[in-house]
Amino acid sequence: MEFALTEDHEMIRDSAREFADRVLRPNAARWDAEEKFPTEAIQEAAEAGFLGLTVPEEYGGAGMGNLHASILLEEINAACASVGVTISVHMSLMCSMLAKHGTELLKKKYLPTLADGSVLGAYCLTEPQAGSDAAAVRTTAVKVDGGYKLNGTKAWITTGEQAGLFVVYAVTDPEAKKGAGMTAFLVEKSYDGLEVGKKELKLGIRASSTTEILLNDVFVPDENIVGEINQGFKIALDTLDGGRIGIGSQAVGIHRACLEASTKYAAEREQFGKPINRFQAIAFKLADMATELDAARLLVQRAAWLRDTGQPSTKACSMAKLFASMACNRAAQDAVQIHGGAGYTKEFPVERYYRDARITEIYEGATDVQRIVISRNL
Repeated sequence: MEFALTEDHEMIRDSAREFADRVLRPNAARWDAEEKFPTEAIQEAAEAGFLGLTVPEEYGGAGMGNLHASILLEEINAACASVGVTISVHMSLMCSMLAKHGTELLKKKYLPTLADGSVLGAYCLTEPQAGSDAAAVRTTAVKVDGGYKLNGTKAWITTGEQAGLFVVYAVTDPEAKKGAGMTAFLVEKSYDGLEVGKKELKLGIRASSTTEILLNDVFVPDENIVGEINQGFKIALDTLDGGRIGIGSQAVGIHRACLEASTKYAAEREQFGKPINRFQAIAFKLADMATELDAARLLVQRAAWLRDTGQPSTKACSMAKLFASMACNRAAQDAVQIHGGAGYTKEFPVERYYRDARITEIYEGATDVQRIVISRNL
């Protein structure tokens, strides 16, 4: 069993850390306060090859795997979770999905522009009435000459405002049992009838755009079907396994930022004549944060390795996402507590980490959904 990173892993880590320190960390608080999508930062990330990391080389990407992506995403999210989730969704829910399930025609048409970042991808599964119950999708796709007409509303779409390409899950066989009649379609933003709806005002990851996507008689050609007709739900679930590695990596990154900020503050802040890290109550919080960080990282990287090696990984992905997100939220709460009143102000980044951490237990499968998945795979 080998725990050391390879030279490629270290190169990705160091490159991402340099980018995070130079571009993201100095600006993350401002982007959050302004709820401003960091277009320039995403463009620079694309130029560095981050957006095409998991795209096969023949389509313009780096041809790397989930473990490389996890290492990159930890570094990005330790500085800015909004940029982190934008890159994660683009890589795991669009690029990796298309590379695995798309036809050669679709891969040649779309992967090069996704890899170079000239087009951002978004994942449209959730609907107002279909959240944790993802099979309850009501968006319809009706067969017409040469393709399908899509109608419906998608909700909570990350990068909905900026994305140029959407994978949309719609019901193609309304007579089939729940979830069995769903198909995945690639839908360009330019298609007539597609509109960006309401933008959500959020607690955290505020520099990441989250919107509705409205589909009104959107014509999608037959060639833009991903996988087979009526097999979309299987693709959606398989894709979410990879997405959970991405969000687990996000949780690890936020958690690490909480620990680093708390360790620094506890060494500098003095009360009763000594640094507060010399009080057992504070020292034990730091010890628990550090231990759970290592455990979360190991779970996430194991899940990534299993998926990269083609082994069954659904249970491992859910375990990683479950533990990492819960540990991240505990770390964020303790980070604010260690900072005391200062942690409740915007002068210190832990208040942003606290807000950003909360979503990791909600999106790409809420905490109790992960428990359901795990229990069914025991």
